[in-house]
Amino acid sequence: MTTKIILDTDPGIDDAMAILFAEASPEIELVGLTTVYGNADIDISTRNALYLKQRFGFKCDVAQGASKPLKRQPVGASIAVHGENGFGDVKIKAPTISADPRPAHQYIIETVKASPGEITLVAVGPLTNLALALEQAPEITKLVKEVVIMGGAFGTHEHTGNVTPFAEANVYDDPHAADTVFTADWPVTVIGLDVTHEAFFSTDYIDTLRDTCGDVGEFVWDISRFYLDFYKSRMGVNGCFVHDSSAIAYVIDPSLFEVRGGPIRVVCDGPAEGMTLQKHNDTKHKADEWADWPAQNVAVKVNDQALLDLYLDTITSYSS
Repeated sequence: MTTKIILDTDPGIDDAMAILFAEASPEIELVGLTTVYGNADIDISTRNALYLKQRFGFKCDVAQGASKPLKRQPVGASIAVHGENGFGDVKIKAPTISADPRPAHQYIIETVKASPGEITLVAVGPLTNLALALEQAPEITKLVKEVVIMGGAFGTHEHTGNVTPFAEANVYDDPHAADTVFTADWPVTVIGLDVTHEAFFSTDYIDTLRDTCGDVGEFVWDISRFYLDFYKSRMGVNGCFVHDSSAIAYVIDPSLFEVRGGPIRVVCDGPAEGMTLQKHNDTKHKADEWADWPAQNVAVKVNDQALLDLYLDTITSYSS
């Protein structure tokens, strides 16, 4: 049985890898791509989503979303990581197709209401679109099947942040939206740096994608040149962590991950802005900002080799 998903995304090199993974998987029906600012500004994010749809023949909808955070000042596009055009400055043709006329949050609301209990929301960028959907239609918490988020960092395996010492980029871009999404009364699983930094696409692995996965593999290889240069210069590694594709892997096979439960809150200002904190025990406290919120899941372990095998096998089968 396939899982219907709306993938909320800011494409983005690793987003493109995840989008292609979702489209390629026989376990997933990619219903829609909703775009958000983050790795690139909103117009570039939407153009990139439309480009992928047209180039690879996706049937999904594309809806353009938020251009800025709910409250905080925008931090700007991640040009140093993804290039000026979001795809590592690889030249692409302008798509000739258009986005859905509805704003992303409205598209989410209407699609979820049309298929109650069937849609999983997968968010791999800032969570502004999901927060806007909750603000306008809080009843969707009872209609969504699940929410899977790539974001956050909870200190497992000493992974605490990638844009500040204690904040992950997607949450840091809009901490107020993230806190809204994490504390809503719907089932959330967070795939954060705790596990995405435990899985690694080596340069040899991406070379294998190029050599065995046709046009898809060649595209992933091309756009990843810029991304891998960033990782090499910043961290001295030959490859990149498996961020957004880990969220797709969870949807396909949750058994690849070990999760723990407990309410989650986000620090929304000050030097720890964007920090994610989970209360994962039942200890009672006089003051407790977690006690009255629903328990959500945080991934704390991953079978990294099985994840890598799943990605390669899925893209190989799709390309053939």
